[in-house]
Amino acid sequence: MTEIINFFLNITEGMGYLGVYLLMTIESSFIPFPSEIVVPPASYLASKGVMNLYLIILVALAGSLSGAIINYMLAFHLGRKMIYSLSKMKFSRYLMISEENLHKSENLIRKYGSVSTFFGRLIPAVRQLISIPAGFSKMNFFSFAFFTALGSFIWVTILALLGYFLGENQEILNNYFTEIKWAIILLAILGVLIFLSRRFLFKRS
Repeated sequence: MTEIINFFLNITEGMGYLGVYLLMTIESSFIPFPSEIVVPPASYLASKGVMNLYLIILVALAGSLSGAIINYMLAFHLGRKMIYSLSKMKFSRYLMISEENLHKSENLIRKYGSVSTFFGRLIPAVRQLISIPAGFSKMNFFSFAFFTALGSFIWVTILALLGYFLGENQEILNNYFTEIKWAIILLAILGVLIFLSRRFLFKRS
C-alpha cells in the first residue's frame, strides 16, 4: 500500500490538478480505478503546501462528475438491453460490470429513485455502476447530476481530509484507512438522513 501511495504521489506532484481531474474521471467512469489512491496523496501534498486542499476537492469532484456523466450518457444512448448484453461478454468482468451487479444497482434506483445515485456514490463497489442504470432508465439528468455531485462531494472530502491529516502517518493510514473511511461515511449518511427527515417533518407540520 505504501508503494502504491508513493507511486501516485509522484504522479500527482508531476501532473498537478489536471492529473487529479483525469484520474478521478477515469475512476468514476466504467474503468475500475480506486479513488482512494488518487485524492489522499494529492491532499498530503496540500498539507505540505505544494497544492491547495480546496482546489483538490474541487477538481476531484469535477472529475467524479465527468466520469459519472460519461457512464450515464453511454447507458442512456445504448439502452438497457444493449448494456445487459455487454455485461455478459468476457471483457466486462475486467471492468467489474456483471449482470448481477447491474441488477443490484438497478434495484436501488427502482426503490429509491434519484436519491439512490447519492448513496451509490458513497459505496465503493457501487460507485461506478450506479450511473449506468440511471442512464438506461432515463433518470432526469439534472436530478442525476445533483445527487451524484452531492454524494461525490462527501466522498471526495472524506478522502481529502484523510490524506491531509493522516498522509504523513502512512502506517496509520494503511492500517486503519478502511475503518476510518467507513466511520466517516456512516456519519455523513446519518447527517443527510437527519436533515432530510427534519425537512420532511417540517413540511408535514
